[in-house]
Amino acid sequence: MKMTMKCAIVYGVILLLLSSLAQAKKGAAWRQATDAELAALLPARAPVEKEHIETEMRTASGIVNSHGHFIAGVLLITAGYSANGKYSHYLIVQAPVRIGGVALKPGEYAFGYEHSASDVLSVHFHEAATGVLVGTTDAHLIAGSSRVTSLHIWPPGDKALIQIGRFGIPYELGEE
Repeated sequence: MKMTMKCAIVYGVILLLLSSLAQAKKGAAWRQATDAELAALLPARAPVEKEHIETEMRTASGIVNSHGHFIAGVLLITAGYSANGKYSHYLIVQAPVRIGGVALKPGEYAFGYEHSASDVLSVHFHEAATGVLVGTTDAHLIAGSSRVTSLHIWPPGDKALIQIGRFGIPYELGEE
């Protein structure tokens, strides 16, 4: 009986080690970034095309992995800038990600949106430095959501969703 118990414990430990190795191979664990981390990462004035547009740091949101790579964004204060209406948010990507149908490599992006229907936003992503369009995807009304937020990037374990207002775009993390 004691031998069976010891064998069960040994097998349990081996399974635990193997599962943790499998998790490590899958990639780094992602978590919500803290306000301090976001303040250190995101600029007070985002470089978008030929301008440096003020950001609203209290709207900053992002995720970070165990390697210190971020996917984070913040609302742009575009009134008075030529980007007004074209961009609404600034995004820093330090790990490959597919947002909706748009694949983003590590870099800096500006994105904006327009209502294409009452329950859909058409979101367009641009390279921040050049303004070149990278791609467009749809954000859909989040069912049952009453929480409205300028920007919230949910960790992949929670929802794997980028929320803009009451709308959401699913995302998938790529291999680093």
